[in-house]
Amino acid sequence: MAVRRLAPKELQPASFAFSDENLAWAKERIAKYPERRQASAVIPILWRAQEQVGGWLPEAAIRTVADMLDMPYIRVLEVATFYTQFQLQPVGKKAHVQVCGTTPCQLRGASELIALCKRRIHHDPFHVSADGDFSWEEVECLGACVNAPMVLIGKDTYEDLTTESFGKVLDGLAAGKPPKPGPQNGRQFSAPIDGITTLKTDVAANAGAKPAKEPVVADAEAKKPGEAANTQERPAPKPPSGDATAKTS
Repeated sequence: MAVRRLAPKELQPASFAFSDENLAWAKERIAKYPERRQASAVIPILWRAQEQVGGWLPEAAIRTVADMLDMPYIRVLEVATFYTQFQLQPVGKKAHVQVCGTTPCQLRGASELIALCKRRIHHDPFHVSADGDFSWEEVECLGACVNAPMVLIGKDTYEDLTTESFGKVLDGLAAGKPPKPGPQNGRQFSAPIDGITTLKTDVAANAGAKPAKEPVVADAEAKKPGEAANTQERPAPKPPSGDATAKTS
């Protein structure tokens, strides 16, 4: 992991302005929020700015978004530096690879994916490859622990990776033919790769059984609660106890 700072001044463009299409899109997002709550649109608008620039957020874009939302610059900078989805310096033209390096992925081979990034892209993270097409970094949990190890590239996740399948992902991106996102070992989402592992007997026994049908109730004929639904169970009241101070004869 690395400290997240803005790119050096020599890499920063002098200015930023949204295209007409993106400006209209941003105004639509802002209009979804009430007055004095429009700062809630900061994340999607920053993302659109990043897409327009080419995968990273220059300081000028951050300031432009702050002005649009009437937010202090430091508040928008806090958002941009907190979330790793925002890149603060130039990235590869074809892909910026974010490798999950949290414990489940490390146990399943994330270190091998990082080693491949060092060989094929650049030895150090946040550096663009010699051809300008790729860059990479290690990030914290990306939320697909069951499919570890995995990487995030743009909006897509590639999961259940090996060095071989990860190499094919990079090859496809380099050729302009990105592979289908998701698990790269053939399984469906997070389902067991060898099929179901539990309830096999019950599934086989009930394979031909038809589910019981409930009586159809028309929309105008709502189900009525039974008598038990209107009955509240209360404990029987206890008789008042005698006065403990009273004398017994």
